[in-house]
Amino acid sequence: MRKKHHYKKKPSFIKKWSAKLHLWFGLSIGFIIFIVSLTGTLYVFKGEIQNVLRKDAIYVKKETVRENPLSIEVLKEKAALETNEKHPISSVKIPLDKNKSYEFLYYEKDKKAWNYFDEVKINKLVYVNQYTGEILGIYNEKYDLFPILKSIHWSLLLNSEWGKYVVGIPVVIFIFMLITGIILWWPKNKKARKGRFWFNWKNMKTWKRKNYDLHNVLGFYASFIALFLSLSGIYFAYPWIKNTFNFALSGSIDLPKEKEIKSPDSLLAKNNSVFDLTAQQTGKLYSKSSSFRIPLNGKNKKGKELKNIPATVYQKEGRFSERNQLVFDKYSGKLLANKPHQQLNNAEKYANANYDLHTGSYFGLLGKIIWFIAGLICTSLPVTGFMVWWGKRKKDRKI
Repeated sequence: MRKKHHYKKKPSFIKKWSAKLHLWFGLSIGFIIFIVSLTGTLYVFKGEIQNVLRKDAIYVKKETVRENPLSIEVLKEKAALETNEKHPISSVKIPLDKNKSYEFLYYEKDKKAWNYFDEVKINKLVYVNQYTGEILGIYNEKYDLFPILKSIHWSLLLNSEWGKYVVGIPVVIFIFMLITGIILWWPKNKKARKGRFWFNWKNMKTWKRKNYDLHNVLGFYASFIALFLSLSGIYFAYPWIKNTFNFALSGSIDLPKEKEIKSPDSLLAKNNSVFDLTAQQTGKLYSKSSSFRIPLNGKNKKGKELKNIPATVYQKEGRFSERNQLVFDKYSGKLLANKPHQQLNNAEKYANANYDLHTGSYFGLLGKIIWFIAGLICTSLPVTGFMVWWGKRKKDRKI
């Protein structure tokens, strides 16, 4: 009597090519994905860690709290004298919580530099007690762990303008890896499905099988968050991604351009208390907000000269998504425009929220925890994936 031969069913064309692409992509970009995932994961709890480490600088002593703070110009001069920097102070962040200190920021960039350390001329943060003028802390952010982690994550410490593509291209490839990974994971039948959702290591002794399950099972659970993280990441790098989001959310590829407001008081002598007037009005209009930032050097983030004084109001601590924008006359401090978050279209709201969505802070502490775990899994995938390939390679050599 002849024995029946059981032939293994050949994988489908889609699974066959998914496996090849998954392997080739993984070997080509695995190391970069490992670095980008690790640095992004370590960056998630930046705010919470700094709030603990800088507690004495962030909070003023209760006995020094007064009804009115000192003039911003006076505080600015005290910060400048203490730091003795050749660069001017860029901006001030003013908290609505009276127990928190003012943050004066020095920030200058050299766009022609090829790496992070040459590109950032200065990134220094000075915490000042707004009631006494006492300098509570000076931090050289350029060499701080978190800005360096951010630069590695963004551009591998290369120039931020073109270095983002060095990371962006592998992230686009990683998106295809996630899709092919889901195709490969997809079970053929109900019996195969049981081992795809959780580990079945009861009678499993070989590390190769356990490593395969770690890559397979954890990769599946993290893949959907990883897809979102990747898309929200390349949103920063590629204009066409941003344009696609804009069109999908608001029917136009471009965000509404801010109208240039001409100063009605340009012929008047500049009021020396213009920044104080700006701060007072902003505080009254958005008294329930977390903080607001005012530029002090007359330039925007790109280094272009400002014709007025914009004030950006952040409604929640540690979040950039809910922003209100005010514009003041730079001579008289008169309010010229007020654009609250509620008046923004969907594309504008998403543009403001993308950073919070990418870091998990949009969903609060729980979101950060989930993002952190997903980031750790993404960091492990290139390692476990390489070990799967290496194990098969050694097996094939023996045969």
